Amino acid sequence: MLNIFTNILEAKKELLICVSLSVLYITYYLVEVVKKPMLICRKGEFRQLLEDHVPILNEYYWPTIWCFESRLQTVLGSVLRSLFLPPLQFRREVLRLSDGGQVALDWLVEEGEEEGGREGEGEQRVVVLVLPGLTGGAHADYVRCLAAAARGLGARLVVYNNRGLGGLPLTTPRLYSAVSHEDVAEAVQAVAKHGRVLAAGVSLGGLLLGRYLAEYGAAAQVHAALVVSSPLDVPRGSQSIERWGLNAALSWHMARQLRGTVRARLPAAAERVRGCRSVRAFDAAFTAPHFGFASADAYYRAASLRPRLHAVARPLLCLCAADDPFQPLEALPVGEVLSSASVALSVPARGGHIGFLEGLWPARAPHAQYLARLALQYFAATARLPPHAPPHAPPPPTTTPSPPPTITSPPPTTTSPSPPPTTTPPTPTTTPPTPTTTPPSPTTTPPSPTTTPLSPTTIPPSPSPTFT
Repeated sequence: MLNIFTNILEAKKELLICVSLSVLYITYYLVEVVKKPMLICRKGEFRQLLEDHVPILNEYYWPTIWCFESRLQTVLGSVLRSLFLPPLQFRREVLRLSDGGQVALDWLVEEGEEEGGREGEGEQRVVVLVLPGLTGGAHADYVRCLAAAARGLGARLVVYNNRGLGGLPLTTPRLYSAVSHEDVAEAVQAVAKHGRVLAAGVSLGGLLLGRYLAEYGAAAQVHAALVVSSPLDVPRGSQSIERWGLNAALSWHMARQLRGTVRARLPAAAERVRGCRSVRAFDAAFTAPHFGFASADAYYRAASLRPRLHAVARPLLCLCAADDPFQPLEALPVGEVLSSASVALSVPARGGHIGFLEGLWPARAPHAQYLARLALQYFAATARLPPHAPPHAPPPPTTTPSPPPTITSPPPTTTSPSPPPTTTPPTPTTTPPTPTTTPPSPTTTPPSPTTTPLSPTTIPPSPSPTFT
């Protein structure tokens, strides 16, 4: 009898410990994890538009309670979306570039559209242009979320594949990099023939999109842009991803994908990258010399958007989690964003790198994913702006921007919508040229590219998670 009583006390003690730990875990989750995203944006019409018509920016973000650590969000976000979200079908179009190169534009086959037909192709409709990450393409898991947002808008969706990706052979000896914005400019020009362009860039694609917007200023043929998990300060982001531990493991995985791309497209350079076990090592051995930079650091400085955000004249919202392993919170360009009338920065406390999982079971329907809801609300809001009219720029602030603030839960604000801007777009500005290329003048447009349609294809799922 005494043994039975002792066993009951031991079981109660273990139960009490489990309950106590659960209470502590839930308390930590509610106090430290669940927060409203921080909105960094200069006061003016653009901020007013975001506050009034993009409610998700003022809602609490509830990360998956059993998976809110940044690296887990990064890896599991890609894995779960790849496994559980339905695949998409695309019709491929080959875009011939002015220098003889070629890139693929994958157009989403819409429901009810015949596989061999071209229904709606002659219509002038809104087009969502997606620029994927480092080795991504139409197969990337996050494309399925953006496709759901495009459907909600009643828009078409097209995915841009960087030179050498998407299964197309190289027709020039040059691959792609974070400074290949000239290719993006020609792709935007081709897509703009189909209707108003709304662009979404993810990771490396966000760097390319932001660079294009900065180079072309008010002459950019993009109505509004969304950048997701892009390292806006590339030198600082590079230092973060090379840290020992799980960050270095992610860097090794990306370097492995890049080595595979070089082996497949430029076999002569395969030996140079054989021993590269990190993104920095790969950039030092291949990317920097391939594009004429003296070192990886010089390449990173040329690719960084931080010093170029002031030249952006189109509405640009950047979504960057505070715990993104590729970009620490202190590296976010808060001062530069506050100095611009056209750029905003949304910083959820959690989300990792293109993770943004939420709910008890994060593999929810594509339209219910955080990224899909944000893209739908943001692009629907910017559709209220007149075509190619940047937000009105108020007088510059007289105080020096403060350092990056701490993630807090700001009280919700209620404001009334402002009338559409009526001012003339500012004069386009450009940034200094990179060591190997001279940026095109904002007042000029790239040579008219030619396109070659191919038969409809189903883009196969990615063989491995695409974190970028």
